[in-house]
Amino acid sequence: MVIPSQTTYKVAILDLYEGQANEGMRCIRAILAEWSIKNNTPIQLDEFNVRQHLSVPSLDYDLYISSGGPGSPLDTVDTEWEAAYFNWLKKLEQWNNSSTCFPKKQAFFICHSFQLLCRHYEIGNVCKRKSTSFGVFPVHMMEDGHHELIFNGLNDPFYCVDSRDYQVIEPNHEKIRALGGAILAIEKNRPHVPFERAIMAVRFNEYFMGTQFHPEADAIGMAMYLQREDKKNVVIEAHGLAKWESMVEQLMDPGKIMWTYNHILPNFLNEATKELVSL
Repeated sequence: MVIPSQTTYKVAILDLYEGQANEGMRCIRAILAEWSIKNNTPIQLDEFNVRQHLSVPSLDYDLYISSGGPGSPLDTVDTEWEAAYFNWLKKLEQWNNSSTCFPKKQAFFICHSFQLLCRHYEIGNVCKRKSTSFGVFPVHMMEDGHHELIFNGLNDPFYCVDSRDYQVIEPNHEKIRALGGAILAIEKNRPHVPFERAIMAVRFNEYFMGTQFHPEADAIGMAMYLQREDKKNVVIEAHGLAKWESMVEQLMDPGKIMWTYNHILPNFLNEATKELVSL
């Protein structure tokens, strides 16, 4: 646990949802608020609408969370907002790689952001899935995942909320090693399906980590969201009644999504603030 401190941590959320209605931003805010109360540590939270306003944070923040978002991670190359986003990323890398800049700043990348970084670093094949992945699914740890501090307390497999039309497969292990990174987890084993399993979590380097799933998904809030008549109808039309029923049931299992919610991003906050506490 982080030592209680009167220091106010400055947290930046890079919002990639392009103004579309979503649960992700609400869930990220909720985790930050809960962590702040639990650790008796105030947080100053600022949000940056990257895709609509080309808004990115400065290096004045202590840590960063980059959200999921809609659309293809392949079709936005050379757009203004991506240029702004990767310029921010480059500045953050330069700060962390400098021998004179302290404290180092950690960042967490979720789903769409994760896919953008995988494409940027060329660590795997970012491509469209044969069909949408939507629901609650098991995630299997790789060897490095068992040693990852941000995975502390998770089971193997653990469960995630997955909602994506794209995937990262065929990892380039040489490039991952060159970055100082590691593959932490992959999607569920499906030996009866002739498709390569997607990479679900990566440590890109000492200070950057990401997941292709949504670790911020709040089971209770998500279940309420899915039970709204309009959302229920959309899911049933797209995926069938059985998928909707299965997802609602699994969301309410305390050993599944709530367990992931209560561990991954809170662990990230604990680890990202340790160096700040020690200064």
